[in-house]
Amino acid sequence: MNPELRALYQEMILDHGRRPRHFGAPEHYTHKMEAFNPLCGDRLTLYATVQDGAVKDVHFEGKGCAISVASASMMCEEVEGKSCCDAEDLFQRFHKLVTGQDSAAAVGRLEILAGVKDFPARVKCATLAWHTLDHMLKGDAGETVSTE
Repeated sequence: MNPELRALYQEMILDHGRRPRHFGAPEHYTHKMEAFNPLCGDRLTLYATVQDGAVKDVHFEGKGCAISVASASMMCEEVEGKSCCDAEDLFQRFHKLVTGQDSAAAVGRLEILAGVKDFPARVKCATLAWHTLDHMLKGDAGETVSTE
């Protein structure tokens, strides 16, 4: 990764980690799911309003490392307003990007998180919220999502 991109990566992670967007439990939601990364202790609860096959609103709360919080924050920004199919497709492309399976996966500004593939232990941090969204959209209600 070139030095300018690495600096932008770090700046974006720090910004979303310190000032996450869509943070906090909304008053109304149709879906709620909890997640846990036992490797580093990240915990989050994802809330979403899904109507007419689309993610109308999505928020999260919890505690975690900067990468986990930043990824959840950026995910919420990206999937809100998308159809459930488009959100699922974005999850698949994002997952391939950060795991190094497809370094050319088109995920827009989420590409800034591609650098986690160089730190395998951090991939689970970056994908925790995404796996939670995936389980939520697939209707896996009632279970806590884990990275293990």
